Amino acid sequence: QLQIVESGGGLVQPGGSLRLSCSASGFVLDYYVIGWFRQAPGKEREGVSCISATDGTTHYADSVKGRFTVSRDNAKKTIYLQMNSLKPEDTAVYYCVVRTQITTVQVMCDTYNDEYDYWGQGTQVTVSS
Repeated sequence: QLQIVESGGGLVQPGGSLRLSCSASGFVLDYYVIGWFRQAPGKEREGVSCISATDGTTHYADSVKGRFTVSRDNAKKTIYLQMNSLKPEDTAVYYCVVRTQITTVQVMCDTYNDEYDYWGQGTQVTVSS
């Protein structure tokens, strides 16, 4: 059974940090690019960061470069998003997405593929004082 579960969201003050985790069971993760997307109320979904299947290539949205770091542990079937220097505009529901199609990290982050993408339920991140 394919299952994606995000955790680690919460309320944090501006300038603070959070670490999101994504557990992806039922997948052979070594094959797939994985991405973190977010959606704030009234805004479109945004590809925040994506990481390649095995060689560690990463891609970041300009809005989070230098502040967020994505990593993965295929053996543990877990993907992480370390978020530092958080800003109020980072407030959103964050989703982990596994794309079961060969792609690149930039294409993954810049596009949606309803046929091949598997989404978790999301975790809320709120940055507020």
